[in-house]
Amino acid sequence: MDLIQRAAERLKREGNAISVAEKTAARRSTAAIQAATAPAEQPDIGAAVAESIASAAPPPPTADTGASATMSERRRIEIDLGRLRVGGFVTPGGVRSRLSEEYRIIKRPLLNHALAPAETRAPRANMILVTSATPGEGKTFTATNLAMSIASERGVHVLLIDADVIRPTLFRTLGVPLEKGLTDVIADDRLTLPDVLLRTNIPNLSLMSAGTPSLATTELFASPKMTEVMRDLATRYQDRVVILDGSPVLATSEASVLARHVGQIAFVVEAGQTGRRAVEEALNLVSACPNISLILNKMDQTKNPDGFGSYAYYDPAAQP
Repeated sequence: MDLIQRAAERLKREGNAISVAEKTAARRSTAAIQAATAPAEQPDIGAAVAESIASAAPPPPTADTGASATMSERRRIEIDLGRLRVGGFVTPGGVRSRLSEEYRIIKRPLLNHALAPAETRAPRANMILVTSATPGEGKTFTATNLAMSIASERGVHVLLIDADVIRPTLFRTLGVPLEKGLTDVIADDRLTLPDVLLRTNIPNLSLMSAGTPSLATTELFASPKMTEVMRDLATRYQDRVVILDGSPVLATSEASVLARHVGQIAFVVEAGQTGRRAVEEALNLVSACPNISLILNKMDQTKNPDGFGSYAYYDPAAQP
């Protein structure tokens, strides 16, 4: 019995088996979803960074007019919710669907950890990294839908961060322009978090881009400044849940470093594609985070027409 099956069987025995995003929703996705997933082959990191620097770097700052209203308007962006719905994504206020129901089930245990009473809450439990073993398994699709579903909660604010600096596709998926972001606030002491946080037309959702591409992203993520930034994000607002769309664990080294800054990991596994050894190797690399949830994505619903997919917890300490 492989790792995913053991985790699923364990959760069934505890009576807590819940669901995942279904393959049918992924098939309905238009170019927005195709843009959100990286190709399955190992990325050429150097080429990807060079291309990103040339085409995806944030635009130069505009002249300071001295008008605070203008700055306030610049920090607010519009997400085309209709475009996302057509692309097969969950949106706040959207129609009730199987997909939206599945994300309601997926988010609940994550929120239970993130918003637990202060005396019982695990450190940084409101910081959730979404990642996968390899590219193309649906991590950006999952991170986006998870953030949208949580943004529908009352009294909970979501900050969705594109932390995949090598292939930053989150903002393109959302159809919003790139801005300065995570790497910029770490590398430039003149920038503060408010300088790179973007409000949206969804009241409970804010965004942060990956920032300017760098060949030293891993070192930036491992720096004391990153620790300071993550601590600030985790503690400044008690009602804030931070979701980081990270890079695939086996494709780059950033995810294993990010695992040290978060309290939960939502680990996406593509059904029928990702091998056991790849999953085990990736889970070992992010085992610095003690609370890892496995999400089985793109499940063939023709083989399971009446039920949900599979969602389970992985306990690194319990593995041989």
